[in-house]
Amino acid sequence: MPATSPSSDLILHRLASSDCEIKLKAIREVKNQIIGNRTKKLSYIKLGAVPVLAAVLAGADANSIPGSSLVVQSAAALGSFACGVDAGVRAVLDAGAFPHLIRLLSAADDKCDLTTFLLILVTMVTARATLLAIVVRATRLRSNAVCGVVDAAARSLRMIYQSKLAPKYDFYKEQDMGFLLSLLKSGNENLTGLGASIVIHSCETSDEQNILCHAGALEKFISLLDGSLSQRDSSLESIAAILKDNPEVVSKFVDLQSRRALSSIIELTKDRYSQTRLLASLCLICVKNSSSCYLQDTGIETKLINILLELLDDSGKVGDNACFAFSSLVAEKDVQKLAFEANAIDKFNSHLQNCALHPKRLEGIFLALASLCSKLECCRSKFLSLQVLNILVDALTYDDANVRTAACICLKNVSRSIKNLSAGYFTNERIITTLVQLLSDRSTSVQVAALGAISNLVIDFTPQKLKFMQCGGIKELVQLTKSMDSSLRLNAVWALRNMVFLADKICKEKVFLELTVSSVASLICDPEPSVQEQALALVRNLVDGCIDCVEYAFAEDGIILDAVGRQLQKSSKIEIGIQGMYLLSNIACGNESHKEAVMQLLFSEAENGSHSFFSQFLLSNDSLLRLSALWVIVNLTFPSSPGAFGRIVKLRSVGIVSQIKKMVNDPCMDVKLRARQALGQIITYGDN
Repeated sequence: MPATSPSSDLILHRLASSDCEIKLKAIREVKNQIIGNRTKKLSYIKLGAVPVLAAVLAGADANSIPGSSLVVQSAAALGSFACGVDAGVRAVLDAGAFPHLIRLLSAADDKCDLTTFLLILVTMVTARATLLAIVVRATRLRSNAVCGVVDAAARSLRMIYQSKLAPKYDFYKEQDMGFLLSLLKSGNENLTGLGASIVIHSCETSDEQNILCHAGALEKFISLLDGSLSQRDSSLESIAAILKDNPEVVSKFVDLQSRRALSSIIELTKDRYSQTRLLASLCLICVKNSSSCYLQDTGIETKLINILLELLDDSGKVGDNACFAFSSLVAEKDVQKLAFEANAIDKFNSHLQNCALHPKRLEGIFLALASLCSKLECCRSKFLSLQVLNILVDALTYDDANVRTAACICLKNVSRSIKNLSAGYFTNERIITTLVQLLSDRSTSVQVAALGAISNLVIDFTPQKLKFMQCGGIKELVQLTKSMDSSLRLNAVWALRNMVFLADKICKEKVFLELTVSSVASLICDPEPSVQEQALALVRNLVDGCIDCVEYAFAEDGIILDAVGRQLQKSSKIEIGIQGMYLLSNIACGNESHKEAVMQLLFSEAENGSHSFFSQFLLSNDSLLRLSALWVIVNLTFPSSPGAFGRIVKLRSVGIVSQIKKMVNDPCMDVKLRARQALGQIITYGDN
């Protein structure tokens, strides 16, 4: 009869035994059963095995060898639970095991120091060789036990720090920073690996990167590049985390060891191991994205493109991560051109034809293609010529939210082309209906990405706008403008702004009625300045056109126009001023009552002439703000307007005409031309 494994319930009962040998054997059995077995892990988590193991660490007596064996096996089992399964990490953290694992590392030095002290003491007080031999043997046993505990705890903590659920490490506390540096300086590979895992997991802000840089972490990781394969790879990943998007730290890194550190990493891009080549490439991408001048003489960009395209053929994590690295590498137009010439789009397309792609790989490919198509028309045309669009549309309904997000981002960048939009590539009703459905997706990132794609598809093209309205898209967008999430509000308003851009009266009317006047006014006064800016741009597009459209700003006693005036008076954000000025410029294209309303808003009794916000806009250092303000003047003083003379008199009295005279020689050509146009209209009625 074949042997059967003990039932989970029986093992759990033995885990709670007071007999150390029984408990130890049960812990080993649990550990062996769950290694690489997700189902078993979840089963034992449900049965409550993790708190039992955590209790062993909490009550462990590390001064006895049997006790240390229990600690080692318990720590190892906890690490196995945490390895690759977020539910396991959560269970370990909820059981309170994390501080006990840290404590085991912190206590290791004290135990070793005590052992050494006892050895010296016995050597001093006895000359009997037999006693000395016994003590030496006991010391070695104790030292091995302590090292076993430290290694097991370190390995378990590394498993925890591979998860996003791991606690954020506090680099700002001197004590914690000292502990991290002690890990990196130790000769123990598990401890240095743990230190690297902490940095990779928790180093996210520029301040944290600067702290690690000033503490000498970069130098330590550079020295570990000569260590084992594990130390080398974890060090490279840590270096990338410290360098990412931080020009100051990158500058200091490049100068390390008279640029020898940089040369070492360039050399590692030729390593025999694919993971090492990938991580070295990531470090160089961080350097390149900070400032291309550091690598301009090495032709490294083309080399990195070829390395990453080659790594795509790796069927595992290296190939998956190579896609994300490629996406970061080709963010700029010049590198996109090099990638295009290296046939990168063909390479990614050939991988997309594989129906069995892992979700991570699929996500990475779409993000890489999105980056490639973000700026160059030749890349977008190549993408569309390869018939990849059908695969992309299929991915919009993929089970994995990250894939859906990446597909939306890719669609947004591919459709960033008037030529391709007008050619009808995106008139497929399935694209529009699917994107509308994604506006109700359970993932916020998917919703935001879908909004970005919709913003491109509905701009300036009636067929797409009509299909979008027929699918109920406007109602969905308006609903998202009321979201508590500012990113959803922002992108929903942005999509509506594009929806009404150069739209016919029917489209504008539908959007305006669905939004309601009060909601528009509320969006203009939104707590987020970026939402305010897009709301003003939305109204700017709404009132652009016929007289009836201008009337939108005056609905319900003009509460929208009142909101515009309040924001222009108090906002310090230049972009809000620009959108507000163009909004008023469009209103000033209306009839006399519309023009007078603009004058009242700009030069009310509360506004003090040369100190008014409008006067300050004309004096702004930002040429776009000066230009937008001048457009208001041009439309207010158009010679054929019956009330133009009265408005010019008012403009003279508050000092605006004097300011315009000074702007006819503005350093910005557009501002200069518009100032001369405005002044020409004004002096039609005389120069006094």
